[in-house]
Amino acid sequence: MGNRKKCALLLSSIAISNLGEWVYFIALNLIVLELTHSPMAVSILYILSPIANIVVSFWAGSWIDRLNQKRVMIFLDIFRGGCVLLLAFSTSLVVIYVFSFFIYMANAIFRPTSLVYMTKLVPETNRQRFNALKNFVQSCGFLMGPSIAGILFMIGTPELAIRINAIALFFSAFILFFLPHLERQNEAVEKITWQVIKKDWHRIYHFAKSAKFLTIIYALFSGVTLLMSAIDSLEAAFATIVLGLSNSQYGFLVSIAGLGIVIGAILNTIFSENLRLGQLMSVGAIFTAVGYIIYATSFHFVGAAIGFFLLTFAFSFANTGFLTFIQEEIPNEIMGRFISLFSIFESIGIILFTLILGLGAQLISIQLTVLMGSFILLGISFVILYCIIVKSKISNN
Repeated sequence: MGNRKKCALLLSSIAISNLGEWVYFIALNLIVLELTHSPMAVSILYILSPIANIVVSFWAGSWIDRLNQKRVMIFLDIFRGGCVLLLAFSTSLVVIYVFSFFIYMANAIFRPTSLVYMTKLVPETNRQRFNALKNFVQSCGFLMGPSIAGILFMIGTPELAIRINAIALFFSAFILFFLPHLERQNEAVEKITWQVIKKDWHRIYHFAKSAKFLTIIYALFSGVTLLMSAIDSLEAAFATIVLGLSNSQYGFLVSIAGLGIVIGAILNTIFSENLRLGQLMSVGAIFTAVGYIIYATSFHFVGAAIGFFLLTFAFSFANTGFLTFIQEEIPNEIMGRFISLFSIFESIGIILFTLILGLGAQLISIQLTVLMGSFILLGISFVILYCIIVKSKISNN
C-alpha cells in the first residue's frame, strides 16, 4: 500500500471518529440536562475529562510505547464505541457519569497513541503538511458535528445521535484494520509493573532536563492550551450575559470560529513548505491571544465575531507548528510516556485555572476575568517567541 493511501486511511479514521465525538458530546449534554434540569450536572461532564486524564496518564505512556499502537487504537475505538452504545440505553445519571469517565479515560490513551503511530507512519518531510490536513479534518468535524447533531435531533432523539456515534467509532476501528503494523511483530513486550513505571518516570525526567528547549516550549504551549480551555469555559456566559446574544446568535458565533479553523487549516496545508515551525508556534500563539483580547473587549456581535475568527484561524497555525515540533524533537520510543506524563500537569492546570477564572467571573466580572486571562495568554505567547529567537541565535552562531 502506498504511503499516500496509508495517510488517507488514517485521516479518514480521524475524521470519522472526530465527527462522531462532536455529535456524542452535544447529545450527551442534552441527555444529562433533560434528566436533571441542572447546568451543574452538565458541568460535571467537563470536569470528568481532565480527572480521567490525570488517572490514566500516570501509567498509560509506559503501556503505549511498548505495545502495538495500531492494535491499541483499534481496541480503544471498539471500547469507546461499546461504552457509547451502552450510554444510549441508560437513564441513570450515575451510570452515565461512569461510562463517560471510561470514555474519557480511553480518549486520554488514544490521543498519544495515535500521535506516536502517525509520527512513525508519516515521513518526516511530510509531517507538517499531514498535521495541517489533520487540523483541517478535525475543524470540519467542529463545523459539521453540531449541524449533523441538530439534524439528528430533528428526525430523532439525542439517544439516536449517541447510537450513530457508536457506529462511527466502530467504523473508525474497521478502517484502522487496513493500516500496517509498524512494530517488529515478534518483539518481546516488557511486562508493565510499578517498578517499570517508576523507571520510565525517571527516564522522562532526565530526558526533559537534557532537552531543555523542548521542555520549556512544551510547558509554555501547554500553558497556552490550558488557558484557552479555562477562558472557553466562560464563553457561553460571556456571549449571553455580556454581549446579550440569543442562543441562535451564539451558535452562529461558534460557527464563525469553526470557519476560522477551516480557513487556517487550508492555508496551512497550501503553504506548509514555506512556513517554519518557530514562526507557526510563536506568531500563531500571539495572534490567538490578540483574538481573545478583541473578543474580551467587545460589546457587540461583530467585534466578538472578528475576535473568534482571528483566534481560531491563528491557533490552527500554532497547533500545526507545535504538533510537528514535538514529533521532530521527541524520540518515537519515549513519545507516549513524555506526552502522557506532561498531560498530568496540563490537566491539573486546566482544573485549577477553570476554577480560578470561574471564581473571578463570579466575584469580579465575566468580561474583566476573560480579559485578564487573555493578557496572561499574550504574555506566555511572547515568552514562546523570545525563547525561539534566542534558540535561533544560538543555533546560527
